[in-house]
Amino acid sequence: MYAITGLTGTQMGELVARLEQAGIWDRPGVGRPVCVDLANAVTLTLFYLRRNLAQAAIAEIFGISQPSVSRIIATLEGPIEKVLAGEVPTLEDLPEQLVFVFDGTLTPCWSFKGHPELYSGKHHTTGHNHQVACDAVTGEVTWISDPLPGSTHDKAAWDHHHIADHVDPARTIADKGYQGTGAITPRKKPIGADLAKSDHQRNESIDKIRYVNERANAHIKNWCILATDYRRPLHTYAQAFRTIRALIFFTKAFE
Repeated sequence: MYAITGLTGTQMGELVARLEQAGIWDRPGVGRPVCVDLANAVTLTLFYLRRNLAQAAIAEIFGISQPSVSRIIATLEGPIEKVLAGEVPTLEDLPEQLVFVFDGTLTPCWSFKGHPELYSGKHHTTGHNHQVACDAVTGEVTWISDPLPGSTHDKAAWDHHHIADHVDPARTIADKGYQGTGAITPRKKPIGADLAKSDHQRNESIDKIRYVNERANAHIKNWCILATDYRRPLHTYAQAFRTIRALIFFTKAFE
């Protein structure tokens, strides 16, 4: 179960039970007849999000058509997010006493025609910018932002999400892209000169703490649809992401 869905059997059982209680499946006389039961539909949807496998391949595995796979995913993403909404922390929920590490991560997507704003010069590909916060001590993911276009600079993303209204910059560690936010960042090399020894030591100390966010980003991208090109229509990305974010924090509640 975990290998294909990212959830254990216990977690899957809880999720299916919440969806059953919400009554979004097997509604007589409403919509198309369902071709799989709710448990298999949830497994199929999470399989897609976890592995980013082509829908035609998933259709072969489940013995249904590719359009049915597409409809099931589109039908369940929203309800999954809804029944897990209480698990997702907001900036207002972040404990004031923690020291946070912030970083931006790019979730790649196709180069959609007419959307040059998705291109990230830093990563040399198209995608979406997400801000990720984690506990500086444990590395635990504590917050993940909604998407912004991939061209968005991390400082601009920080301002857009009004992060400083909820997090003390003096208790926040970040990379050089956050200079000007008030966060603790490495010092840049002066033009035409070398960093002082004390600045080198300071930067090394910061980097030894910041690495936990790289691990946090890797944990998020265990959901392969966030790590490899997003192939569905662009307008569906936000919902797919919010569903995965809800699943990430839902599974953390079992730790």
